[in-house]
Amino acid sequence: MARFDKASRAVEDSRFVPISKVPSPPRKAIYRLSIYLRCLQKLRDNRVDTVSSAALAKAAGVKSTQLRKDLTYFGQLGTRGLGYNVESLRKMIADVLGQNRLQPVILVGVGNLGSALLRYSGFRKEGFEITAAFDLLPKSAGNFSVPVLPIAGLADYIEKNNVKMAILTVPAVNAQSVCNDLVAHGIQAILNFSPTVLETPENVVVNSVDLAVELENLSYFIR
Repeated sequence: MARFDKASRAVEDSRFVPISKVPSPPRKAIYRLSIYLRCLQKLRDNRVDTVSSAALAKAAGVKSTQLRKDLTYFGQLGTRGLGYNVESLRKMIADVLGQNRLQPVILVGVGNLGSALLRYSGFRKEGFEITAAFDLLPKSAGNFSVPVLPIAGLADYIEKNNVKMAILTVPAVNAQSVCNDLVAHGIQAILNFSPTVLETPENVVVNSVDLAVELENLSYFIR
């Protein structure tokens, strides 16, 4: 009996991993969570209650082993032989990504691209709300559903409204200096559309979108 109890405790202990020893998920895993979330939202809309790892992985365009590995960073999820509860997994991922509440975002640089992003209505559906935009010439920036403010008021707005995320659509020559101002006043994440590499502290995350590079990559596959 004692030997049985000891073996049972060993099995239980092997399932428990102290939080301090669980490695942080890599950046690519966080990116894939967004893809999984969209797949789960489609399944929920189609009134699907459970999904297997193989089916969810196929919908997301990854291997099932990769999906299971990504999800284990956040706990033991799913039931062997039954798969994942769609709504429970969707809520968990949404919570991890901070989408259970509207995330305030500011946009800097209201040119052609910035204007197009301000007119896009899909951000709010995904849990993000552009609350204000900033430009050197705010009066000529057009009419939008959010205020377009002078760039001089950027720091004050960030601090008063506790904004942590920004979209940067300024010319490359101005991008680094604007980035420095954003970081200095509390911005922790930047979506960068300026065609330049930004230098930031380690605690600030930058995702860069260079449309020309994306088109060059696509052109390789045109024959």
